[in-house]
Amino acid sequence: MSAPTKITVNSNGSLKIEGDFIITDAQGNEYGLMGRTTVGICRCGLSKNKPFCDGSHKEHFEHNAIAFDLPPKKV
Repeated sequence: MSAPTKITVNSNGSLKIEGDFIITDAQGNEYGLMGRTTVGICRCGLSKNKPFCDGSHKEHFEHNAIAFDLPPKKV
């Protein structure tokens, strides 16, 4: 059994995705990842390469990533 895909919320930065995954647009078209097993996804909205991070967040985005539990799902 393969390891699950891991998503790391970086403080003051991107979402780092590692493992086996595909990324699609809203119509289901796949982005060509060219064999990458790690990518950074933009959270700040400043990247010129969205949805991928290009480092544009430096000095412009602040979020101290600390894990927490979500409230129970609504039924």
